[in-house]
Amino acid sequence: MASTNKIKLSLLSVFTLGLLAWIVVGLIAPPMGSSASEIPESEALVTGFAQDDRYVGSETCRACHDTQFNEVAQTSHGKLEGRPGWKDKVVGCESCHGPGKEHVEGGGDKTKIKILSKLDTKAVAETCLACHAGKENHNNFRRGDHWRNNVGCTDCHSAHGPSFSAHKPGSGTFIADASAQRPNLANRAMLKNSEPQLCIGCHSEVKAQFSKPFHHKVLEGTMSCSDCHNPHGGFEQKQARHALGSDQSCVRCHTQMQGPFVFEHTPLTTEGCSACHTPHGSNNPKMLKRSTVRQLCLECHTNIFNVELDPDIPTGPHTQTSIRTQNCTVCHSQIHGSNSNKDFFR
Repeated sequence: MASTNKIKLSLLSVFTLGLLAWIVVGLIAPPMGSSASEIPESEALVTGFAQDDRYVGSETCRACHDTQFNEVAQTSHGKLEGRPGWKDKVVGCESCHGPGKEHVEGGGDKTKIKILSKLDTKAVAETCLACHAGKENHNNFRRGDHWRNNVGCTDCHSAHGPSFSAHKPGSGTFIADASAQRPNLANRAMLKNSEPQLCIGCHSEVKAQFSKPFHHKVLEGTMSCSDCHNPHGGFEQKQARHALGSDQSCVRCHTQMQGPFVFEHTPLTTEGCSACHTPHGSNNPKMLKRSTVRQLCLECHTNIFNVELDPDIPTGPHTQTSIRTQNCTVCHSQIHGSNSNKDFFR
């Protein structure tokens, strides 16, 4: 017993030291993919004050860029000046493009201003994160797959706002004309297109899954990809949104399946919902991986399998040759977990 306690104490000490080292490195080291010289400039755009003589104000920009000025004025970016939290801070065009004094004095010299379309995706992301970092939804962007694969903020978002009006889905069951193009409020979060259309533009294999007979209604506009995934990065597999595990995305809607239960179904607690269901779409009812429930059950509950790996898994007292006993969930109806019966009877 004493040796066990020593091992636990040693592991706890190692974990604590590792956590402290990680925090210290995170505070000292610049973000991955950026040089140390890039960071102060981005931070200065947010923390710098409007009375700094390097900044000329958005009204000066409007003299040449009237179209862009009017676009931005309708967005959240264009309305920051009137918000108390942004008082005396740099807002408007120069919050993204940098100080404009030299650009104006140079007669519109493009080398004296930051042009985001000329920058690589990581530099663009650093510009955006100067304001958007620190929010829960964006904290892990530098750890995400999009960052590693050079997908930047402006690949999905338009800093000047979308060039189209919002469309609501026409049906929750059938894909209407407007929904087929923009199944959600397309201008949400200043996206260039509707969220599902942006996602399936790269993740084309998922579009086919959402076209199967039984699927989550993403293309219809009832759901969106970010209900389950965080496009800005995360620690979970497939960038699942909830930190407590990918299944938390499922039980947020399917609350009746949420435990803890007195009698847990082991596949659910070890592999999760995807042990039996396909998350995007399936040819089978309830989005099951197999055409019938018993095929799923028999993958674990067979004499051959159980004797070799785990003889404690019950195999059932009945034969599968009888139609009466082929549908397992007729009797074992609480298959996701039960508070009253170890065999998951009602």
